[in-house]
This record gives sequence, C-alpha cells and structure tokens, in this order.
Amino acid sequence: MIFERFPRTGIPDAFESLVEYEEYLKLLVATGCIDNAKKIWWDIRLHPFFNTIEFRICDAQSRVDDTIALAALMQAIVVKLHKLRAQNVTFRNYPRRLIDENRWRAARYGLDGKLIDFGRKCEMHERDLLDEMLEFILPEVDEPGTHAELAHIERIMREGAGADRQLAVWKRAGDLKAVVDHIIAETYAGLHMAKTKAA
Repeated sequence: MIFERFPRTGIPDAFESLVEYEEYLKLLVATGCIDNAKKIWWDIRLHPFFNTIEFRICDAQSRVDDTIALAALMQAIVVKLHKLRAQNVTFRNYPRRLIDENRWRAARYGLDGKLIDFGRKCEMHERDLLDEMLEFILPEVDEPGTHAELAHIERIMREGAGADRQLAVWKRAGDLKAVVDHIIAETYAGLHMAKTKAA
C-alpha cells in the first residue's frame, strides 16, 4: 500500500492485446517516463526479459513453504486460464476500480475478511472464495504436479498467513523485537542453513 505512492503500481488496466501493451511501453519510453519495462511495478506484469508472467502482489512471505504454495497456486491459475482461452472461453473483465476494492479488503482484513463476489454482487468470506478457486484449478494441478504444494494453501487458510502470525506475536509480547525474531525464525525454518551472527 505504501508502494502505491509511486506510478505504475497496483492493479494494471486490462489490455486488449500484447500489441496494445507494447505500444503503451513505447509511449512511456519515448516520453521519458521510463527507460525500460522493469519500471512497471504492477501487482502482475509480463516479465520484461523472460517469457513469463510475474506475480508481484505477495512477495514478502516469511515461510518458504508459503512461498512455494503461492507459486503453485499462481502457476495452476495460469494453466487453467490458458486452457480455457485455448478453448475460446471468454472471461468477464471487471474494472480496475472494482478489483481495487477487493485488493484493499484483502490487505486490511486478511483471510478473516470478506471480498466482493462481483458476479453474485454480494460479500463472501475470503476462505469460501479461496475454496472455490482451489476447486476451479484442481483439474489443472496434475500437469505441473503440484498437489502437495497446493495442499499447503489449505494449511495457510487454516492457520492464517504470515501477517496473522506476526500480529499474534505482537499481541502476546507487545515487542517489535519479538516480531522480528519470529520472522527470522520462520525464514530459517526448514532451510537447513547455519545461522551466522553479525560482526
């Protein structure tokens, strides 16, 4: 949310084609706004140098298992959407202003909040919507072979995300150092790395 003070952040507008996106980039470069596509910091973007989609919205996980699970989730979503597009299935294109509402709610309330289901035009518990998403992508998980990694998403839904754990430490200890120590411990957990003391 703090990063949004910069331009070209948050949810991108929808582009009708790759050509339209490339024309947008050319305009920004030609007018001195940016010198290359790396200066586009949207939550999701085409990677400027690799033929991939880059998800940037949740790149601050403290547990490696959470990071791997989120990567598997995003991979499965892309596989599913690619297959549907290949079958000429179209999608609703919701305006950025609506998506931003849910983005703000997710940041503010986390997994315990409610998001707007734009199709149903009502609020729904975030965990219920995540269950629907997991059901939507389940047929595609065989292709990348990420059943175990995606199962960890259910653990996150059950136990809470990193922010939930950090808030719990803060409420218990009332000390920022304890929160930092918790983040460090989670980051090292399962990595089998030797900790080194700063000089």
